[in-house]
Amino acid sequence: MMNYQVVIPAAGQGKRMGAGKNKLLIPLDGLPVISHTLQVFLSDPNCSRIILAINPDEEKFFSSMVKDLQAEKRITFAAGGTERQYSIHNALRTADPEGIVLVHDGARPFIRREVIDRLVVQAEKMGAAITAVPVKDTIKKAVNMEVSETIERSSLWSVQTPQAFRISLLMEAYETAESEGFLGTDDASLVERIGAPVSIVEGHYDNIKLTTPEDLYFAEAILKNKG
Repeated sequence: MMNYQVVIPAAGQGKRMGAGKNKLLIPLDGLPVISHTLQVFLSDPNCSRIILAINPDEEKFFSSMVKDLQAEKRITFAAGGTERQYSIHNALRTADPEGIVLVHDGARPFIRREVIDRLVVQAEKMGAAITAVPVKDTIKKAVNMEVSETIERSSLWSVQTPQAFRISLLMEAYETAESEGFLGTDDASLVERIGAPVSIVEGHYDNIKLTTPEDLYFAEAILKNKG
């Protein structure tokens, strides 16, 4: 399997977490959330480089953390933007222009190596691959708080990260989105817009994104179960 780079946007403030600071800096089992996420990729010999898109005001913290992780040679920084999409685009501009690049949420510390491996293989083959899990709940469409339709869930997937791409394809998608002033909901949506196919690699339900205070309870439970 070929090596890959990973871009991790880490400049958001996570207002729904209500912590009054970057949610990636919130401690989880004694370490910042972002440290848990980084360790997954640092432990993977196929990960050649990690690009963190950060708020310049937080560079001192991130530099200290990278030093503590003894990862100065593998982790570099890019300037975070006002939107996630801008942060990732800035990071991609500093990436090596060949091969496979992953984009991963810093607030998903429980991604598994075997899922990463399958994503990279599928992205090599197809150009784009995303992690997702089948939707478990019944989904209703509503208008003005009144149900208008029950959606057939057998074809619905809940999308996670990482998402993996040939970097040339993702850069083309980002450049097109920028020229057209389009903001997508995820990286794959930009690739879909330029007509490229996107494959699904089934992930795991414990690959949660820490978004609200309640998510920290689930995170602690996952860590306890892993331990």
